[in-house]
Amino acid sequence: MTDSKIENEATLVWTSICPVEDIKPDTGVCALVNSEQVAVFRYGSGTTVYAISNYDPFGEANVLSRGITGSLKNRPVVASPLYKQHFDLITGECLEDEAISVKTYPVRVQKGMVEVGTAG
Repeated sequence: MTDSKIENEATLVWTSICPVEDIKPDTGVCALVNSEQVAVFRYGSGTTVYAISNYDPFGEANVLSRGITGSLKNRPVVASPLYKQHFDLITGECLEDEAISVKTYPVRVQKGMVEVGTAG
């Protein structure tokens, strides 16, 4: 998420994904980052972005970037396009099954470009 506090941000390697304006508001795109599919979402019409694994653990497919974004219980979420489970875009937690979560990634917008951080 933009403006998030990341403890070891200096040690992250940032991968440029695309200009933030290339992601339509309230939609996601899929990007390959270090051989992993990452779902990157633009939340609203501003520059707030989130990044989670694209892999849906319920449907066992890489589809979360095609899900519908919104909010539930004041939490930004994406609903899987397969079985409609909701994943918190900040924590990766599944709202319907707290035992299940997806990986989250540091993400930022720098000079209009969306970047995803990974361990260096």
